[in-house]
Amino acid sequence: MAHGTAHHHESNTKKIWTVFVILSIVTLIEVVLGIFKPEFLTRTSFLSMSLLNWIFIILTIYKAYYIAWSFMHLEGETKGLRRAIVWTSVFLISYLIFILLTEGDYIYEVFKSNHVAWDF
Repeated sequence: MAHGTAHHHESNTKKIWTVFVILSIVTLIEVVLGIFKPEFLTRTSFLSMSLLNWIFIILTIYKAYYIAWSFMHLEGETKGLRRAIVWTSVFLISYLIFILLTEGDYIYEVFKSNHVAWDF
């Protein structure tokens, strides 16, 4: 085999360590916020939920996106396929969060007011 036609195998060690460091930092931020629970973030409400919960949701969605981007090799795919996967996931996760928050807030208000009616 001629020297010019040999295939070179690229090492993904740098990429693996980059992914590891980024996911570790995001996880560390989540753990630190979960342990210390800053009063400003727990007392401030935005759309019927504390800012701390919003931060957890945003960081979790970021981690899920980055895992899909790295381990499903989406960075090498066509733009249309990437958008189809990412935007579908973002829409479904956002819709699920909306439903959970809406229903959870309703249940909370019902139990808070001690008014539970079983007549449907």
